[in-house]
Amino acid sequence: MKLKVCGMKFIENIQQVAELKPDYLGFIFYDKSPRNFEGIIPKLPRGIKKVGVFVNEYVEIVVSLVEEYQLEAVQLHGDEPVAYIKELKQHLPKVEIIKVFGIKGEFNFELLKPYEEVVDYFLFDTKGKERGGNGITFNWQVLKDYNSTKGYFLSGGIGLEEVGELQSFLKRKESQYCYAIDVNSKFETKPGVKSVEKIKQFKAHCQKLTAKS
Repeated sequence: MKLKVCGMKFIENIQQVAELKPDYLGFIFYDKSPRNFEGIIPKLPRGIKKVGVFVNEYVEIVVSLVEEYQLEAVQLHGDEPVAYIKELKQHLPKVEIIKVFGIKGEFNFELLKPYEEVVDYFLFDTKGKERGGNGITFNWQVLKDYNSTKGYFLSGGIGLEEVGELQSFLKRKESQYCYAIDVNSKFETKPGVKSVEKIKQFKAHCQKLTAKS
């Protein structure tokens, strides 16, 4: 089970969290977000992938920022159509593409089919007021209807309080394609600043859960 810590913003905090060696660190390039990133990404330990999070951004800007920050993955958090992703892949053939879908109540997983050939992973977040970082979980039982073999990131209001629910979820069939857990606002002391101790605890729990599942 991989771990992604999203919404990183400040150099010192980035370095502290990076020392815990999560698999992914996410940087949000969306000026309407309180976690919008405009700084410098310090050198990270080997094995950590830098993810750029974008919302309906121009392809040219995404490509430019991927090159500037040497991002290894792009997370699309808007309403990007398949044609947009195909164009993006032409420019960034070696960059992982993660397409986000918001869930509130029921979800029609048939909507994913056109995207299967153009993305590397899906990410399921809670559909809310903001494009992310709402701090609310959705009903993971919805994923029992997941009909793809593509790995997905589980996101949306996951914190230390959800460890028990995660343990139960990982024992169920619908978790078999859960590739990574994505965390953000539940680990913050303020937008963009993560509690290193809480992430350390969560990572330890995740390792135990993965071993048991």
